Amino acid sequence: MSHDLVIGWDIGGAHVKAARVEDGRVLDVAQWPCPLWQGLSQLDAVLAEAAARWPDYREAGHAVTMTGEMADLFEHREAGVAALAQRLAARLGEHVAFYAGEGLWCGLDSVATHWARIASANWLATAQVVARRLPDAVLVDIGSTTTDLIPLRGGRIAAHGADDAARLRTGELVYQGVVRTPLCALAQRVGFRGETYNVMNEHFATTADVYRLTGELAPMHDQHPAADGASKDAVATYRRLARMIGHDARDASETEWIAFAHQWRDLQLTYLAANLTRVLGRVAPVRGAVLVAAGCGGFLAEALARSCGYESVRFATLVEAHGGAAGWVQVCAPSAAVALLFAETADAALA
Repeated sequence: MSHDLVIGWDIGGAHVKAARVEDGRVLDVAQWPCPLWQGLSQLDAVLAEAAARWPDYREAGHAVTMTGEMADLFEHREAGVAALAQRLAARLGEHVAFYAGEGLWCGLDSVATHWARIASANWLATAQVVARRLPDAVLVDIGSTTTDLIPLRGGRIAAHGADDAARLRTGELVYQGVVRTPLCALAQRVGFRGETYNVMNEHFATTADVYRLTGELAPMHDQHPAADGASKDAVATYRRLARMIGHDARDASETEWIAFAHQWRDLQLTYLAANLTRVLGRVAPVRGAVLVAAGCGGFLAEALARSCGYESVRFATLVEAHGGAAGWVQVCAPSAAVALLFAETADAALA
């Protein structure tokens, strides 16, 4: 199989991201909403769109990483990995390799043996690419749903957790993002008009409402329905935020609701900073280490760098991306990473 053309896939529980790499250059990147909890037909629909976008996709090598095995569609993660691998192999053709960590690629016939290493390894692919380019850094990938905080030292990945459970324990995985996270997950109390309120623990609003009002969330990354299924205009967004503290949108001015959004932003930034401090406290400090920002929440990663005194660089600047692909590489880093890693391993043997 030629590795001159590789499509990298990051199969998530809410999105599918894909990157087309030719001769080591990222030429095209795409992201599609894919609510896997609604069934594997959602993945089939995305793969059909990808086939229309890249008619020669069956001629490519396909490098796959995933987190979608966590969807509650599956009885357990092992079943999720198996089901996703089988579906992808059937739809993409015979040239499919599943990323199982540094130096290990699996064909469909060995997925069952290595499922635990395949599950939720997308962060590791991105970190591996960064480590080859910036030996001392911390990767901060803030997506729609989660945040990865990965220390790199001497060109090695210095993470203490290998799977999701361990990474949640160490703080290297934070289940907060800038689109889908319910606001009630960020704090129990929040400030408004100089007073502090208990937060309603209901799915009334999400972080997309916050970053829509701060002007930081690009509309192209605001792909999922609002919590109430209503409009994403300013008035509907004020209404959702107001519900979090028992108010209505008409109870305050536009300026006050935007200030309220910034209160939520500050709470999330503080929580992420606490986790970053915890993570970096386990590794040796290095003068000049930089923060590498990735994900659709890269703007928040850059704010985190400023608040913690780090210089920041964007993941997209570390890889060769052409034209409009550069912006999407930033958002879809793991898909580009697995494609680049597979392309760089011209004689890769599948386990």
